[in-house]
Amino acid sequence: MSGWDEGAVFYSDQAQFPRGGGDPDHGSLTRHAALRKFKEFIRGFSGEKGDFRYRESLVHNPDHLTIAMEDMNSFDADLADKIRKLPADYLPLLESAAAEVLASLRSKIASETGEMEEPVTGDVQIFLSSKENPVSMRSIGAEYMSKLVKIAGITIAASRVKAKATYVTLLCKNCKNIKTVACRPGLGGAIVPRSCDHVPQPGEEPCPLDPWIVAPDKSKYVDLQTLKLQENPEDVPTGELPRNVLLSVDRHLVQSVVPGTRLTVIGIFSVFQASATQKGAVGVKQPYIRVVGMEQTREMNTNGPSTFTLDEELEFKEFAQRPDAYAKLCSMIGPSIYGHPDVKKAIACLLFGGSKKRLPDGVRLRGDTHVLLLGDPSTAKSQFLKFVEKTAPIAVYTSGKGSSAAGLTASVIRESSSREFYLEGGAMVLADGGVVCIDEFDKMRPEDRVAIHEAMEQQTISIAKAGITTVLNSRTSVLAAANPPSGRYDDLKTAQDNIDLQTTILSRFDLIFIVKDVRSYDQDKLIAGHIIKVHASGAAAAKTDDSIEGENWLKRYIEYCRGSCQPRLSEKAAEMLQNKYVEIRQRMRQQAHETGRSSAVPITVRQLEAIIRLSEALAKMRLTSVATQEHVEEAFRLFNVSTMDAARSGINEHLNLTPEIANEIKQAETQIKRRMGIGSHISERRLIDDLTRMGLNESIIRRALLIMHQRDEVEYKRERHIIVRKA
Repeated sequence: MSGWDEGAVFYSDQAQFPRGGGDPDHGSLTRHAALRKFKEFIRGFSGEKGDFRYRESLVHNPDHLTIAMEDMNSFDADLADKIRKLPADYLPLLESAAAEVLASLRSKIASETGEMEEPVTGDVQIFLSSKENPVSMRSIGAEYMSKLVKIAGITIAASRVKAKATYVTLLCKNCKNIKTVACRPGLGGAIVPRSCDHVPQPGEEPCPLDPWIVAPDKSKYVDLQTLKLQENPEDVPTGELPRNVLLSVDRHLVQSVVPGTRLTVIGIFSVFQASATQKGAVGVKQPYIRVVGMEQTREMNTNGPSTFTLDEELEFKEFAQRPDAYAKLCSMIGPSIYGHPDVKKAIACLLFGGSKKRLPDGVRLRGDTHVLLLGDPSTAKSQFLKFVEKTAPIAVYTSGKGSSAAGLTASVIRESSSREFYLEGGAMVLADGGVVCIDEFDKMRPEDRVAIHEAMEQQTISIAKAGITTVLNSRTSVLAAANPPSGRYDDLKTAQDNIDLQTTILSRFDLIFIVKDVRSYDQDKLIAGHIIKVHASGAAAAKTDDSIEGENWLKRYIEYCRGSCQPRLSEKAAEMLQNKYVEIRQRMRQQAHETGRSSAVPITVRQLEAIIRLSEALAKMRLTSVATQEHVEEAFRLFNVSTMDAARSGINEHLNLTPEIANEIKQAETQIKRRMGIGSHISERRLIDDLTRMGLNESIIRRALLIMHQRDEVEYKRERHIIVRKA
């Protein structure tokens, strides 16, 4: 009897197919066969461990299901290929298959009449995920139209949630006939028929053309939101502006993303008519991507990201156990920069960061360290910033003069189409969980610099403009570079005059380094040798994979440490910290008494917190969960060579000079007093010329004048050209 029904007996079990008769090249795969295969796939696909993952996932989350394209490929390559090439046709089939499978998995329930009936299941939304590499936003062109694409980027804006009709109910004005029209998914609209299909009775007035009115309350809706996705900063070619693309997300993906998140999305590349105002250009449409799968890349707040392989984790743990791990890490930072060992250690602490803390009353303590490099030109400050931008897992680089307060925090922008306001995050918001590098920090306008205060200490940015009142997170570390006001660091000036920043912003930096260009024969010879070697062997070094390997390895290690380790202080270390802090405050008070003025860099409770953070960062580098006394000692040493040194720098050093120079300065003072009577004035140039003829050294005379000016015995007039002697 075999073969009796082959090709002769037909049966029809039509599924709810989307309109359209299918694609011309579908070959053997009809809609129905596809639906059956999809059901089979969801019901029967088992993973490596033999678990039916999609079936179980459906039972636990009945409203959405994530399908990996790799599984679909291994189940039926033809089917996966169809989804890639014609996603708009096959995804609705997949969704209805999932809904049917869900209905069959549910047990029957008793209705009011007591009969058993099928449970009502809602729609199931399908998300796709795939391990393939994302394509560049620039390469997406017409050949990708209506196909699946995968792209990565940063969301820069999110619109409000709108309601999108899936079915529109139309009502005829004349005969009150009701018709339901399906809407195209994504940003497409519904196609409304021109005429009513009601056949008029004799004597009845026929329905006119375009008789339909939309009945909004009888239509069906889903949530829809549009996002703007911009290229990742590291993918933008040189000299180009970053491109952005419009995304539309619906149902369960709505409001799952805030601006500033890095995303990888899979979607259908499609077009929509931009606006009705552009007459004539019917053929020109605006592209957008209808998202069918989205994953957030590099989330900092997940507990230990699962992206590390076991071998990597073992390698990292082995490295952390090495006795020279700290020194080795510091040598990896800015390997092309000669010297500055302490700055490198500080930058290592900044990259690893301390531990965030949430107190029981809801107060947050920041775990990010901020570092300021202040000093002469050509001391590799900007090189450090560029290195950090490349190495930190998330980093944004801006320059002081070219950034405004809105560009650093957040700006309110009016959308052209809907005329509503929305927020676009600036540099501090985009680098949430990473580092912001600000070059030329001293050249920023003071009102722009104030915008950073809140972001640096409270780690949030609050906005109240144009009817938008909101608070954005900006959990970032700030690495800033600045020059002294006169361009070079002037030892004859006080620390206050050299560090021309307000104490409010200085106290927010954990470490302040004064980087001086010291002229000494041996040092200059070594630096020159190093630079010439870098230039000579630069081309050869760039070709080796070792340097690239090192940079990537460091990036991964930093990411691993930040995700998997949150150290705390030990009791002994805490006690030692307390005593040292009190000692420093005591010393500072004493210095203020002696010199009669407070130090340029304030030492406050913030600095105590800074040392705690540094100790935690040093412990994090070794992957230990407790910061011990040696960590605290190293943190204190770093603090001493940076911030304490900056607080003591400047003229105060010249008050305890060698006896010979002190004697010479005293002689110069007596000569100046002899040369100038009380109340008389003389040009500075002339005074110096007169005294050098008497055999005194010019720098000694200038120093003497400066000390007299500090004691308020002389004062300068006419832009420091004229000196007036006071009583």
